[in-house]
Parts: sequence; structure tokens; C-alpha cells
Amino acid sequence: MKPIFWVFGLFYFIPSLAFSQNTAEKTEPVFEQVLSLKNPGSVQISPDGRHVLYSVSSAEWSENRYDSELWLSKNGGEPFPLTHNSSGSSSSGTWSDDGKWILFIRNVDGKNTMFVISPDGGEAFPLSYIDKSIQSFDLSPDGKTLAFLSQQEQPEARKTMEERFGKFAEDDTDYLLNRLYTVAFNPHFTRSHQQPCEQDSTYTMCPEAPEVVPHLEEAEFTITGIEWSPAGDRIAVDHQPNPIITSFLESDIAIYDPETGQLDKVVQNASSDGFSVWSPDGSRFAYTSSVDNDSSNFYANNRYFIYDLGSGESREVARQFDENLNIAAWSNDGIYATAWQKTRRPVYRLDPQTGSVEMFSGSKRLVYGLSFSKDGSKYAMSARDGDEINEVYLTDLEGTNSRKLTDFNDQITGWKTVDSEVISWNSRDGVEIEGILHKPLDYNPDQKYPLLVVIHGGPTGISLPSPVPGYVYPIVQWVNKGALVLEPNYRGSAGYGEEFRSLNVRNLGVGDAWDVLSGVDHLIEQGVADSTKLGSMGWSQGGYISAFLTTWSNRFEAVSVGAGISNWMTYYVNTDIHPFTRQYLKATPWEDLEIYERTSPMTYINNASTPTLIQHGEFDRRVPTPNAYELYQGLQDVGVESQLIIYEGFGHGINKPRERLAATWHNWIWFNKYIWGEEIEMPLE
Repeated sequence: MKPIFWVFGLFYFIPSLAFSQNTAEKTEPVFEQVLSLKNPGSVQISPDGRHVLYSVSSAEWSENRYDSELWLSKNGGEPFPLTHNSSGSSSSGTWSDDGKWILFIRNVDGKNTMFVISPDGGEAFPLSYIDKSIQSFDLSPDGKTLAFLSQQEQPEARKTMEERFGKFAEDDTDYLLNRLYTVAFNPHFTRSHQQPCEQDSTYTMCPEAPEVVPHLEEAEFTITGIEWSPAGDRIAVDHQPNPIITSFLESDIAIYDPETGQLDKVVQNASSDGFSVWSPDGSRFAYTSSVDNDSSNFYANNRYFIYDLGSGESREVARQFDENLNIAAWSNDGIYATAWQKTRRPVYRLDPQTGSVEMFSGSKRLVYGLSFSKDGSKYAMSARDGDEINEVYLTDLEGTNSRKLTDFNDQITGWKTVDSEVISWNSRDGVEIEGILHKPLDYNPDQKYPLLVVIHGGPTGISLPSPVPGYVYPIVQWVNKGALVLEPNYRGSAGYGEEFRSLNVRNLGVGDAWDVLSGVDHLIEQGVADSTKLGSMGWSQGGYISAFLTTWSNRFEAVSVGAGISNWMTYYVNTDIHPFTRQYLKATPWEDLEIYERTSPMTYINNASTPTLIQHGEFDRRVPTPNAYELYQGLQDVGVESQLIIYEGFGHGINKPRERLAATWHNWIWFNKYIWGEEIEMPLE
């Protein structure tokens, strides 16, 4: 979920995010085209640095699902599809250390199955001797042993109970733990014996399949992550008491020897600890920790440490770095990571000796999916500037030889996209706020435009420049219709440091509303926004802020609340992340009812007058549906025009293309009615 903030008067221009010339020759994309854009996901460079493996997401409309498949570029050449699964995605693509095999997970009949394929060609085939559904995996550096996590089998007693009494579960107690398994990695066995060998068949001899070996079967915790040491003799194990989402607050790190079965719990702070990466020689590892802080994990910076296995001591690093590092690799010359810096995401290098952090690469504004070769001389990344969508790049460490491997931006060639710039203003309490302003390609600063505000979630999310922003909000089409769209990075957003992320503690909704409304006022004062044609919308925390604005303010002509909180007390007793509320409001409802009331949209329901669309997933556990029904009934009771749409079968997000299209149309119809006075119906063809 997320809040918002704003600042007066300063404009920061991003290098041309779109070209305004020849707009008449460009065409406006329809909703389906924007929702069907293919994008690169995770990237994995081969150990020798020659090839790049990456995933590509796409919309499969006939099957109503988003698919992810693996693509490969060899020697910097034109990429080609490596996998295709007609019934599910192929994910978690990983190279063997010798570069001879690519391992990945494919869903087969509801089970996550390990598949293998050669980068030199041929068909992918399953490791058929593994009969468990795989959660995650790691192949040992020598390529001989595969370690993986799988959920434990349901106990026989539970099966018997279900047969007699049906299905029921006690909250916070009925769960299955993730267990660790190892097995010999033998793709040759699987390829030679794809059909089961029965002892009574015509085979005179049946080869023995590699044995799947269970580990830590009696451990009273669930394992959330594993990584082999560089020598392949130990496994770093992330674990927490149980799979309940808030159990991460009690996560710890252990080192496990699969040969002897010895488990050493090496990092056990009072709050959350998480393994990051081994040093190249395996004598140390980097990790993140909240140490003893269990009261502000949701918005405070992580802390970073290096643990020495010889001495058993930890040393804190990156003390002066005021943001969260997403650590990617530890090479001989340092630890590489990405981190938000306002609306940029550059590459950083952390010196493990001095603990200092310095910016390493400024080649692209936004860098994702960083992956380094074994010797650290090359890396691959998914990256972009604000005027493009992500592409995959292969580059050397010095950045002197960078090659773009993909052409995803060809998809939007000839489209009427948006022109984006980063602006800033001062909020009511003087805090400087930034936001992304999307403008038509033929923007005229002497003209007043309808203004729509789209608020990100989190609160620790972030809005960024993009030529085709979207989700369930038809931003491109609204901009082409002649509107401005503002995406504020309100107080609490990522990229602006811990102090900024803490500004909405005990001030949720209130401070966020200051940030949104002062941003709107800034654009009105600039003479570019029409004060009589204002709309607000957002999902999750953005939905909460929109709900707050619809009851607390009468500035908008229309509001859309997506999966938003309407009453903090209702939310607190229903959500699956109770600590989130306690950390931001610094109390339970029973300890401080006043703060829950002051920050809840329902407190101001009698003031509401803005037509409001409410969108919510049927099985949302993060922001449960009682929040939607409470807001809807309150608006109905005070006579405010409102509409509630429940998307059946969905949780906190709309993750299938058809329902995402429906949600887009619902927003298009709602705002076009109240901002432009148009009556539109959803097309049936």
C-alpha cells in the first residue's frame, strides 16, 4: 500500500520521454495493446559472461493468464525463445556453474516440476526422478547436487480428519513447513529413461534413479531460502518459525552441512535477518538485518552486515547509506547492488573492507535484474530510461562495451504514448514532494487540462517516468484524450530516505492528503490544471488515500478506490499483516482509538460528496473486502453516488488479463462520465 506527498515550484526534466513531433502520424493504443505489452523479467548471465538468459512475460488472452517464458541470447546475438509451455509459465531460469545446462521450474498438472535444457539446443525435459513440487532450488557449484525446498507432506492424521469431518483450519496454526532436500543432478539419467522402467517389463535391468534425500525433517521452522557456499560444502539457510507472512519478523540465518547434518544457527537477532550473498572465497557472507527493531520494519532502512565464519563475528557496513540496497553479487572488487535514489535506480558498489557505498553506473536511469559473470568482468541487466520500456543489456564492468540485446520498445513504435517529467512542490507542512507528471505529446503550457491523480501503493512504493504507465488505469488513453495525469511520490515512498518514509507514521491519510492536494494546487497555480475537472484513484495504499480524499475533501469530481482501507480498526482485525498497522499508527485500536479514527476515511463519511467507484478482489487477505463493503454502505447511506465491483477469485491484485481489462474499462467509464460528461458502455465485441 502507499501514501503521497508534494512540493511547490521546482521542475526536473527527464531527457525527452517522448517526441512531440509528427504526433498526427502516431496511433493511440487500445487497452488490450497496453495490457499485452511484453516485458523482460529476471536476467541471468552465463558463468563465462558470453550468454544472457532472461524471462519474458506476455498476456495469453485465450487462456486468461499472464505467461512467463525463457529467452536466450548467445554471444551477444539475437535472442530466441528457449521454452514454451502452453499450460503454464517457465520460471527461475538458472545456469549450471559449467554453463552446460539451464535449470528452470515449470508447472505441470499443478506441481512445480524441475526441468532442464541445454543452451546448445534441444527439448526441455523434466528431472523425472524428483516427485515433489519445488518451491525454490540451488545447484551446487560442482554441478553434482541439487538442493531444493518443498512443502512437507500433509500428515496422515490430518487426511483422516478431513475424510471424517471435512475441511477446517485453526487460524495461525494449520500450515505445512518448507523442507530441504538434496538429490544428485543427473540430466543424462532423465533423458535416457523418460519412460518409467518396471521390474516386470521386458527390461532385463532397471537403472536406479538418484535418491531424494530429506534434511532437517524435525526442525521446528520453515525454510525460506537456500544458497550453496562457493566450495559446495555448506548451505546458507534462511528460516523462520512458520509460513505465516508476519513470521518474517523472527527470521534467522543458519549454515548447514548436508554431509554431516550439522546445523549452526549463526545469526539470531531479535528481529528479522536475511542472507544476501557469499563472498567469493566462502569465508564470509553479507546479510541484512533489523537487529532488535520490530517496531518500524515496514518503513525503516535495512541494516547490512558481513559475517565472518572463522571468527563468528559480524561487522556492520553501509552505515551512511540512506536507502535499501538490493544486493546482486559479491565479486573480487566489491559487493554490487541497486538502490532507489528518488526516481532513479543506479548500480552501487559496496566496499566490504571499508563498508562505504559508491555509485557505480550511471548508464541507465533505472536498473533492474542485475547479474554478474563468475569472474565479475561482465554483467547483464534489465534497464531503461524514462522514455522507454525495459530492455536487456550485456556490458563489461567498465561500461565501455555495452550491448542492447532486445527490442521490446519496437512494440510501442508509432504509438501515441505520454511525455513524462519529474516535478516537485511543497506540501502543507513544507515537506518537498516529487511526482511524475504525464502530458500529451502535443502539450500546450498555455492550456488548462483536466487533472487525474494516480496514487501508488506501498506506502513504500514509487512512481516512475514511463511512456506507457498502466495497470488498471488507462493513463495513456486519458492523456491522449487531453488530460494531465499526476503520480505523486507522497511521504512514505521509497527512494527518498528513511526520514521521508517515516513522515506518515501516526499521520497516515492526513499527511498523504496534504501531499496530494498541494500537488494539485501547484498545477492549478501553474495555470495548467482545470480546478473543475479533478479525479483521484489508486490501488492498495493508493486506494486508501483515495478513500480518505473522497470523505475528507470535496475537491474532486470523481474518485476510484482500488483495494483500499476504509477503516483502520476493520483493517487491523482482518488483515494478514497486523504489525503493519501497529508500526505505522504506533498502537492497537484498544490502546489508542483516537489515532485509528483520525486516520480512517469512515470517520469523515458524513462529509462525503464525491462519486466513488470501489474495486476489490474477492479473496483479498492484505486489505480484506469488509473495507470495501463498509465504505460502499457508508457512501450509500449519505446519498453519495457510488459503485462497488468485486473481482471474483482474486486476492490483493488483478493478475489476469481479462479481469484487468474489465477493471480498466470500469475506471475509463467512471472518470469519463464525471470528468468529461460522457456516458459509455463496456463493449461486448
